[in-house]
Amino acid sequence: MDDTLAVAKQAATEAGKRLMELYGNAEVSQKGSTQNLVTQADIECEKLITDIVRSTFPDHKLLLEEGQSTGVAQDEHLWVIDPLDATNNFAHGIPHYCVSIAYAERGQLKTGVVFDPTRDELFHATHNGGAFLNDKPMSVTESDCLEESIIGTGFYYDRGAMMEKTLNSIHTLFSRNVRGIRRMGSAAIDLAWVACGRFDGFFEYKLEPWDYSAGKLLIEEAGGTCSDRLGNLLQIDSGNVIVSNGKIHNLLLDAVRWSE
Repeated sequence: MDDTLAVAKQAATEAGKRLMELYGNAEVSQKGSTQNLVTQADIECEKLITDIVRSTFPDHKLLLEEGQSTGVAQDEHLWVIDPLDATNNFAHGIPHYCVSIAYAERGQLKTGVVFDPTRDELFHATHNGGAFLNDKPMSVTESDCLEESIIGTGFYYDRGAMMEKTLNSIHTLFSRNVRGIRRMGSAAIDLAWVACGRFDGFFEYKLEPWDYSAGKLLIEEAGGTCSDRLGNLLQIDSGNVIVSNGKIHNLLLDAVRWSE
């Protein structure tokens, strides 16, 4: 596990450095809709990360956002890689984006790293090894009510029922006098911020494994709780998340739970 953490940290920091070099200068194109973008930085940094991983672990499988994945959630050795979370922010010059890398064995997350290069913040966790921000221990908040909680959220590219449900859930949270709602545009950072105590919870109804796998481990190792939108245990392939400091989890679930 020490080897996977070292590789994940190296890959994330080198990719983050390259993101900063390309920031404001990367070519941008669309992936099927005007809301779903990909940039030169996504492609370059994914290759940079996968080259580093393969140089040490040539037989491990990869679950990738941009390239051709070679693995699935239950593989014996799996890396889940997002070279640039918050591509829309990056493409529009908004300095809020990150690299997210997780390593799992047969569906059990063992290593998670999220690197925010604009703030030079490296979040990492290992299974049963704790969670850290720039190598200092971090933990979730102690808030036990929505009235004292800041909740993050996100919107998938869908502009139909899922968008309406997200808006309705935001309305529900405000009707229950939540302290505040934030929509920052990077689910991986949002989860890292739950883990380090900046947010008390976060929910989003559609995400990919590379968006939340590292963040799930960060939160759990920092003392928080992760589930899917029905309240079931969050898995690598769940596809949606409701996460919290644990103390408000049932309250948050009650407000935003969704079954189609």
